[in-house]
Amino acid sequence: MSRKKVVVGMSGGVDSSVAAYLLKEQGYDVTGVTMRLWQENENREETKKECCSLTSVEDARRVAAMLDIPHYVMNFKEDFKKNVVDYFIREYLSGRTPNPCIACNRYVKWEAMLRRSMEIGADFIATGHYAKIRQLENGRYAVCNSAAAAKDQTYALYNLTQEQLCRTLMPVGDYSKEEIRKIAEKNSLFVADKPDSQEICFIPDKDYAGFLQRMAGEHMPPEGNFVTKDGEVIGRHKGITHYTIGQRKGLNLALGKPVFVTEIRPKTNEVVIGDNEDVFRRELVAECINYMGISGFSDGEKFLTKIRYAHKGAMAALYHEGDNIRIVFDEPVRALTPGQAVVFYREEYVAGGGSIRQVF
Repeated sequence: MSRKKVVVGMSGGVDSSVAAYLLKEQGYDVTGVTMRLWQENENREETKKECCSLTSVEDARRVAAMLDIPHYVMNFKEDFKKNVVDYFIREYLSGRTPNPCIACNRYVKWEAMLRRSMEIGADFIATGHYAKIRQLENGRYAVCNSAAAAKDQTYALYNLTQEQLCRTLMPVGDYSKEEIRKIAEKNSLFVADKPDSQEICFIPDKDYAGFLQRMAGEHMPPEGNFVTKDGEVIGRHKGITHYTIGQRKGLNLALGKPVFVTEIRPKTNEVVIGDNEDVFRRELVAECINYMGISGFSDGEKFLTKIRYAHKGAMAALYHEGDNIRIVFDEPVRALTPGQAVVFYREEYVAGGGSIRQVF
């Protein structure tokens, strides 16, 4: 009986390297693939922090050679620009705060890579994400919390489809980060101590405003007014793309007390400023819903709900509102942000999620 073939997305980091090692140990026919996604200026020098940099490609290639598995580089730049970079720019120009990693997972790391992998005869794709995939009693597939609570990445995977999940392996989800590094060290993988990337991969210098200015140019929103929730003008802002909900630093407002961004109004080009308590809200409407572990819910049903990657989650009731969902938290939650993902859980698995459209 022939071995099942799996294509592992190898970034050159320790997690995906150990994923490839574990799958080979489990008896799979493993092929490593590194995705070429983005380089803003093809002629400039790359950095080690940058996604799919030449350094990362070489690290992945070296690991594949050590594991004695084939390694290829696949070009997904067109998919990445369309589904991640263009979306990122469009959302910021609309006064929303995007989550490019979620878009990349759904449309590039899965949709594009799965399609290409199936074309070359693979049975599965695999990644180094800290999550598990389980088929539930209702027959649906869902991502479940990993063994590493601090590294759990289920929030960023809520948008994967059933077709994608049933063809995906996530071997790293059974381990903590420390255990993954020890496996790499024990097997002499030189990436054992390689640090994790902490920034958006296509903006390694974290200068979002500079990136948007270079990419959007004349379409950048102009300067405008800082206002109170009652409409009183209290200063001038640099453009709505410089701000997000809950922001305190960089406002340059001398009001004698700490103040925060509580709302962004793209139609009037205003940034609303308020006190800390003004940043707490209880309700939101989410759109573009993806049901994962469940196929639906009853109005008023409660779920543990996360509004950002590092959020521990809070209990909230869900209600149907056309194709959208209204979510009402038991207690006010800080910095509900349009454009960010909201993900609801049942027990340890993702029930579904969507994109925050409005906040109340």
